Amino acid sequence: MFTTALSQRGKTEQGDLPLDLFTAIETLKKELNAVILAHYYQEPDIQDIADFIGDSLQLAKAAANTNADVIVFAGVHFMAETAKILNPDKMVLLPDLNAGCSLADSCPPEAFAAFKAAHPDHLVVSYINCSADIKAMSDIICTSSNAVKIVQQIPKDQPIIFAPDRNLGRYVMEKTGRHLVLWEGSCVVHETFSEKKIVQLKIAHPQAEAIAHPECETSVLRHASFIGSTAALLKYCEQSSSQEFIVATEPGIIHQMQKRAPHKRFIPAPPLNNCACNECPFMRLNTLEKLYWAMKNRAPEITLPENMREAALRPIQRMLEMSA
Repeated sequence: MFTTALSQRGKTEQGDLPLDLFTAIETLKKELNAVILAHYYQEPDIQDIADFIGDSLQLAKAAANTNADVIVFAGVHFMAETAKILNPDKMVLLPDLNAGCSLADSCPPEAFAAFKAAHPDHLVVSYINCSADIKAMSDIICTSSNAVKIVQQIPKDQPIIFAPDRNLGRYVMEKTGRHLVLWEGSCVVHETFSEKKIVQLKIAHPQAEAIAHPECETSVLRHASFIGSTAALLKYCEQSSSQEFIVATEPGIIHQMQKRAPHKRFIPAPPLNNCACNECPFMRLNTLEKLYWAMKNRAPEITLPENMREAALRPIQRMLEMSA
């Protein structure tokens, strides 16, 4: 894998690549009337060429409001599906169809349908990090930015299933005082952070603030001075008077943190093992080269059955209304 646009030379299996991918992508964007949406966890080159960078809620709103004919989604599969759910008449491209999500995969539709049937009086609130099938079985979608706010708006006597992330669900329970029936799913990246190593880092950097995403386990969250969505973590770092941060989420966000606060130091929270396990392997499947070929070939394209799309649209619309 090449890490910068100008380092790629020669041919790929699809043919010749232009020497300057940034310029080539900008040209294709104009030809297609395309918009490039990128998650904060994408590689720096993709973040730098994107028209809009955000977390799941910000990207959902951007997808809902775009006037482009083509949406190029530099993220993972469920994010591109969400864009298609909101834009049935637009072409939605995902640079690599294998860019899935361990959290979404932890909630198989058949098993969740049985789980839901076992709790017939429960309202289903699903984290946006799930497949279109799960969204279609849900009553309301939420993100880490608005999960607490949405649950607080639901009548207290209404029982709730929260899926698929158990860690975010536990965090919402703590913040709202509500009991939630949790689906036992999780994100492999956010469960890989080592409490012991974070404590060691805090000892080595006594002035550093530990900040964490609520998908992390409780043992990690208790060491954080601030817990929030990816966008909230970015805003907090920018506004905080602290000069050092230990960041317990996917380290792709550090590129934006460094751009917003170049004088500050950001230390990625280490995983349990000596590996790059704190990097999402699915997010990193997207590259600038693949993004170029997706636009050039108008593929891979995300498509959904219309009945599923309509069923999945309703809980997303409820989320957007409740988080306005």
